[in-house]
Amino acid sequence: MTQQAEAEGLWDAPIVLAATPIGNLADATDRLKQLISSAEIIACEDTRRTRHLISALSVRSSATLVSLHEHNEASRSAELIEQARAGARILMVSDAGMPAVSDPGFRLTAAAIDAGVGVTVAPGASAVTTALALSGLPTDRFTFAGFIPRKHSDKQQLILRLRSEDWTTVLFESPHRVAAVAAELAEGLGENRRAAVARELTKKYEEVLRGTLGELAQQLAERAETPGGLKGEFVLVIAGAAAGDRKDEPAPNVDELAGVVLERAAAGEKLKTVAKELGASHGISASELYDAAQKLKQR
Repeated sequence: MTQQAEAEGLWDAPIVLAATPIGNLADATDRLKQLISSAEIIACEDTRRTRHLISALSVRSSATLVSLHEHNEASRSAELIEQARAGARILMVSDAGMPAVSDPGFRLTAAAIDAGVGVTVAPGASAVTTALALSGLPTDRFTFAGFIPRKHSDKQQLILRLRSEDWTTVLFESPHRVAAVAAELAEGLGENRRAAVARELTKKYEEVLRGTLGELAQQLAERAETPGGLKGEFVLVIAGAAAGDRKDEPAPNVDELAGVVLERAAAGEKLKTVAKELGASHGISASELYDAAQKLKQR
């Protein structure tokens, strides 16, 4: 097969989202290298990181590198789609892992689909499935919830949801916040809920801590106080709420839920609709929750 024919086989769709290594360069696929060498435009989360990756992989590329990140993805996607329509081969990569999974790429994909422009994926490394496989927790049913919210009310809403979630849940967190978040999860979900915390996945210092949320919160708090503190990107994997374990978890607090109702209502949702949804999820009367939200609103 000639190089030209091989390149054409790679580009059955003009836009390709390709996974990049999450730590170990040996995880770069041959397909990724061929895409890099034959792409005309590479849309990158960070052009400097992508240049470094191309150099580290010893791949020759004449592609134009353009930035595509959370702040410009909406506007730049339109430009890229027009270029794809004109025949350009466009490769989309994030700094690490699979584009569009808590990384840029979702808006580009959605816009391409809406515009009728072909888009496909070159799969590869993913922190989500890597951490899940290493966790030792059930993998037959799981959900990915991305980065843990920073806003207190949003975080509490997530914790409330996880109290009754019976699927394994995968979450991302930064090294600066992971100890405090682990403590909040232990308090909100019960210290006996099983979990795992993974860091530096596929790298030399890869580490996975396994145990209960209470145990992990204590370990992370102790490590946070040591010289150098906690380093690396963290993935939290939390076991589902098995029926036999729920008795150990705190019961939903009506006032706490009422605060979440008001937050969502302030964002534009109907108060009654939110009260009904959250009430059903947590075994609380919708009218009781609605009344509690109204009282809280008047304080």
